[in-house]
Parts: sequence; C-alpha cells; structure tokens
Amino acid sequence: MESNISIPMDGPKEMLHEPAGYTVLRILSLVVLGITFVLGVLGNGLVIWVAGFRMPRTVTTVCYLNLAIADFSFTATLPFLIVSKAMRKQWPFGWFLCKAVHIVVDINLFGSVFLIACIALDRCICVLHPVWVQNHRTVSLATKVIIGPWILALILTLPVFIFLTTVNDGTGNIQCTFNFASWGNSTEERMKVALTMLTARGIIRFIIGFSMPMSIIAICYGLIAAKIHKKGMIKSSRPLRVLTAVVASFFLCWFPFQLIALLSTVWRREMLLERKYKILTVFVNPTSSLAFFNSCLNPMLYVFVGRDFRERLIHSLPASLERALSEDVNQTSDTTAKSALPSAEAELRAM
Repeated sequence: MESNISIPMDGPKEMLHEPAGYTVLRILSLVVLGITFVLGVLGNGLVIWVAGFRMPRTVTTVCYLNLAIADFSFTATLPFLIVSKAMRKQWPFGWFLCKAVHIVVDINLFGSVFLIACIALDRCICVLHPVWVQNHRTVSLATKVIIGPWILALILTLPVFIFLTTVNDGTGNIQCTFNFASWGNSTEERMKVALTMLTARGIIRFIIGFSMPMSIIAICYGLIAAKIHKKGMIKSSRPLRVLTAVVASFFLCWFPFQLIALLSTVWRREMLLERKYKILTVFVNPTSSLAFFNSCLNPMLYVFVGRDFRERLIHSLPASLERALSEDVNQTSDTTAKSALPSAEAELRAM
C-alpha cells in the first residue's frame, strides 16, 4: 500500500505524555481561544450591525466594516479549532469542515492584515494629498479597492484548497492536515515535495502575509508623522488614534506567532527528520492563541480609544462605536469649498 505523507499544520504532533508546563500552556491557550470566541463574535457582530446598518456609508465605515467581517468570520470558526486542540489535533468534524473551516480561517486572517494596510494607506493619502482626496475619495472607489485584499487573501489560501484533507494517522485517529500522498512515487519524493511546498508556503505567508503589510503600515505612519511634525500638529483625529491602536495591537499579538512560524518553517526538515528544535512546538499554542486574540480586540479599541473615555462608559455601546468609526460628513460634501485650500491638519481632524 502506498505510504502516506501528511504533516500537521502546527508542526510535529505533541508527545502523548507532555511535561506539566506544556500542559498548563495548552490549557491556558484553550481558555484564551474560548474568550476570543465569545468576545470576538459579540464585539465584531456589534460593529457589523452599527457600521453596516446604523451609520451612513462612508469610506471609513466601509473599511472598518470589512475588517469586522473578517474578524467575525474567523472567530466564528474557533469552536472547531478549540475542540481539535483539546483532542490533541484530532479532527472529528469530517472532510468538508476540515477544508471549509481552515479556508475561512486563512482567508480572514490574511484579509485582516491586508485591510489594516489599506486603511493605513488611505489615511496617508488623506494627509499627503488632501486636494485629490476631496475630489476623488468616494465610497464607490473604496468599495472597488477593498476587493483587492480579499482576492489576494483567497490566492494565498490556495494550498489549503489543494492539499488540506483528513488523514488517518494509523492509530484510528483522524487529523486535518496537509496530505502529499499522491505527489511522488516514493516516500522520499513525497517528503521532498512536502518539505518544499510547506517551506515555500511558510516563507510566502511571512513575507506577503505579514512583513509587506507591516512595512506599508510603517512607511505610511512615517510619512504621516513627518507631515504632522512639519505642520506643527500635536493631536491627531479620533479615527487616526483608533487605527494606531488597531495596528499596534495587531503587531504585538501577531509578531510572536509569525516569528515562531518562520523559525518552524526554516527548521522544518530538522524538526521532522532529526527531531531538533522541539522547543518551538511548546510556543505554538500560546503564540497562536495570542495572535487569534487580536480578532476580538478591535471592537474594544473602537469604543475606548480616543477622547472622553469616561463619557463613553456611560453611553450606549452602539453610540460609542458610531462615534469611533465616524468621519466628518463635510469630508465627503462641500468639495468645492474645501478643495481650494485644504490643510493637512484639517484633513487629519476630518478623518
């Protein structure tokens, strides 16, 4: 019978008898995922309701609505991942949900970072080219541009479409993992294909799915900061502060996981064949849980970042979200009057 080459998505399978410290980290990560699911579904669902149905459609609300949809869709899949992690990566939900859940996970995780980069780029253009913004920055254009991040996220999810499936590990346990059984005539060939494909996937995910968006964000913020310093502006607008908090939380939550994932990619051969660098597997669960926790942070940041913190606490949450996500309606109207001499400071306050 043809031998099977399957590699778990999160690295080598944990030892059956794991150290006590590893058990504590695994249980803690499950608790964090449970909290992320509850807060993420409720919080992002509320943002979708407010930005999608209660507020006027603007460029800002379109961007944050799409970001909330990405985070909501991801957090809605967490119960499946929690059960799988609790069962030591066994997958009891069948082939279809194996593919469907992980496709949703990948598309929306990629979509989130690409959308944050687009929002940062939009803010940068508002500051550097206010005249163009007053005449061309429309909801229609934003809706068309925002399709780009989703298409790119879909393309980066193709390996999951092609290779991910359910596999019997030989002991009666079913895992949802990458399977390369038909990609070679021998075990050595299939292992070579598996290592090549997964290494390429890991590097592409790190570069395109993390490094490039964060570089775009850093450049945009550098240009905005330079313009603010040049014009002597001290305070930025509420949406700019919201975006700053969103970006900072994204980086702090995702960088540890991306670093572990990159190291696991670089040393994948040694980890699989020589059982080296096994310490990395200890950090997979806690860093991934921290990364996933970011998906429930954004709604809280929308509400609590900015001025009048105490007043926000005594107002209704939907009203607070509306204020956090709103932009000056004058930005999209009275174009003729403002486009004559728009200052960077006025643009920042209007964003």
